[in-house]
Amino acid sequence: MVHTLAQMINNKKDMDKLNYAQKQRLAYIDFKLMFVGHFTRSEVVEHFKMGLSNATRDINLYKELASDNLIYDNAEKCYFQTAKFTPLFNHNNNDTLAKLATKLSGEDSVINGLGIPFEAPSQLNAPNIDIVAVLTQAALNTKAVNIRYVSLSSGESNRIIVPHSIVDNGLRWHIRAYDCQSKQFRDFVISRIIKAKLSDNVIKEEQTILADKQWMRFVPLELVPHPSNVNYPKAIELDYSMQDGKLNIEVRAALTGYLLRRWNVDCSENATQHTAEHQLWLANRATLYGVDNLHLASGYIVQTTSDNTKTTHLGANNGRA
Repeated sequence: MVHTLAQMINNKKDMDKLNYAQKQRLAYIDFKLMFVGHFTRSEVVEHFKMGLSNATRDINLYKELASDNLIYDNAEKCYFQTAKFTPLFNHNNNDTLAKLATKLSGEDSVINGLGIPFEAPSQLNAPNIDIVAVLTQAALNTKAVNIRYVSLSSGESNRIIVPHSIVDNGLRWHIRAYDCQSKQFRDFVISRIIKAKLSDNVIKEEQTILADKQWMRFVPLELVPHPSNVNYPKAIELDYSMQDGKLNIEVRAALTGYLLRRWNVDCSENATQHTAEHQLWLANRATLYGVDNLHLASGYIVQTTSDNTKTTHLGANNGRA
């Protein structure tokens, strides 16, 4: 059965009659179907700490409102998204990405609804939510995706990727994935994906997250106030809750360049980046050996293999696929 416009409007009116708690449960079911591709009754029970009969009632209500959105598999004891799926709720792009990036918790913050004044810098880009849904389904279910991608270096092309994680680099949302074309793990800017469709390709072990060495490796960073750009280092120590004048953190190798660039960390050997935005200096730069995306690290010098000369990178490039 295909929903007519009149039926959809009636459904919306019916939803307006529901209380807040019912809408939350229906939105959870809708979210799971759209971004995971499936859900079970036990997941609803566990998430909302409710009885089986109440969960069954909510699932039946969802089916009444959007019968074409899901189908039950008796063998799997699971509800799956159908090809006719149309979301019953409007899932905000950036809120959804943030939720997915925190392992699909689906839980509201305890401060929500308290009316605390809060502002954040405006996001200049908002990835297509339907493309995000395909990518997350692939990542959560270990599937490949056929994409149409627009690259800064090679323009528009078709690719097959195997996604495993969502990445927020502070400016853009990426999907970390194995690229079947280059046979490497890369970061793809989600907003540059103009088409995405799940693929039936068989996934190989070397295409999974455990084979992504840059993702699995953690790099220890020791950040300190910049020795020449900061007159009052105590202020920087307070900004970053430093202990004994330094901040020690560990970050995935695949994300190290993004973090260093986002916080304008001077990665030069002798703290030679003398501009106001460089308030932090990397005191243990040797730890960066073997990290792939060091072209993002301000002042870091890499030894090239062609003519054995050194080149200084000032973090001007994006370094993505």
